[in-house]
Amino acid sequence: MTGNTEVVVIGGGYAGVMAANRLTRRDDVTVTLINPRPTFVHRIRLHQLVGGTQGAVVDYREVLAESVRLVVDTVTHIDVAGRGVTLAAGGTAGYDYLVYAVGSGSADPRVPGAAAFAHPIATLEEAQRLRPVLDAAPTAAVTVVGAGMLGIEAAAELAEAGRGVTLVCGEALGPYLHPRVRRSVARRLTGLGVTVLQGAGARVTAVTPDAVRLRGGDELPSGVTVWTAGFGVPDLAARSGLRTDALGRLLTDETLTSVDDVRVVAAGDSAAPSDLPLRMSCQAAGPLGAHAADTVLSRIADEQPSFIDVGFFGLCVSLGRRAATVQLASKDDTAKRFSLGGRLAVKIKEDSYKGLIKHLADEAREPGSYTWKFKDGKRRQRVRAERAERGEGSATTRRTA
Repeated sequence: MTGNTEVVVIGGGYAGVMAANRLTRRDDVTVTLINPRPTFVHRIRLHQLVGGTQGAVVDYREVLAESVRLVVDTVTHIDVAGRGVTLAAGGTAGYDYLVYAVGSGSADPRVPGAAAFAHPIATLEEAQRLRPVLDAAPTAAVTVVGAGMLGIEAAAELAEAGRGVTLVCGEALGPYLHPRVRRSVARRLTGLGVTVLQGAGARVTAVTPDAVRLRGGDELPSGVTVWTAGFGVPDLAARSGLRTDALGRLLTDETLTSVDDVRVVAAGDSAAPSDLPLRMSCQAAGPLGAHAADTVLSRIADEQPSFIDVGFFGLCVSLGRRAATVQLASKDDTAKRFSLGGRLAVKIKEDSYKGLIKHLADEAREPGSYTWKFKDGKRRQRVRAERAERGEGSATTRRTA
């Protein structure tokens, strides 16, 4: 490709910013980042914002390359045929390549009363709306529904601040955790004063203004109900006629290229490579953002993009400000029975907060410098094997250019 290349990145989270910064490696590429907020959300600190111990906003000047044009707006439609996007405030933006990094947010709870009376905290605005509610009811019983990482961290943060907290887990506390590590996390939560409800009866069937009802008829008094059960992704891709998985993530091949158009590349939580997406996490977002940029740069250079090679080391969970657990995992993201705790785990968790911002800032200053240690070179073989078992072809062969 000759001449200037216009690349639009939709979404300014971990994956989108990483992709935008890396794309500036070429002087003949103009990068536009479209994001609904004027500031970067350090999402893994949202539980601390809820607890009132830490902010979760970073100035884009700290993490975004100077040459990237930031447009504060929301994309309402992608015109694949016309290579353009429609903006909520009016107007359009054209592109030669599009990086789809819209991220994830709270899922529709689909539980009677939850949308009206529970408070989700998966986005900055949701967490900010909850703070004054908590401040106005300093002695109210708090029920946290959902015991993934966000639910565990929010419950611990609020309990450490002196709140009476009940954590309603559904079937299990921390479904990702190894049973041995799960027991350790449960002990820490109990030590903070959190009442942990697990098992078949610990599933919410309804939420009222002052209570949470469980399967089997039990009712928990709840002055403030916090909802962390499940994540969803924006439906922009589906509304624009691009194929998605059941959750709404953009279907791509192993280069992160859309199965519908070679000019559209996905990254982060909203990507479903080979319909076998990686775990939604900041741990995967950076490498996926970098790889999405590399795919675009390869196509501009008329080179064949490489397959993604992203692995995991585990999961860091904060348990208040003075404790944490690091669940170790194999590269394919299978939790092991081993974990780290104590001061070392707290340091690892705190370093992860700072490290994510540093990676983005470093890539802004020196595009192409970011590398990732954890890789899973056997992913492609697993993709083929799982597709063969299901009697399907590859995502690459299904793509229509």
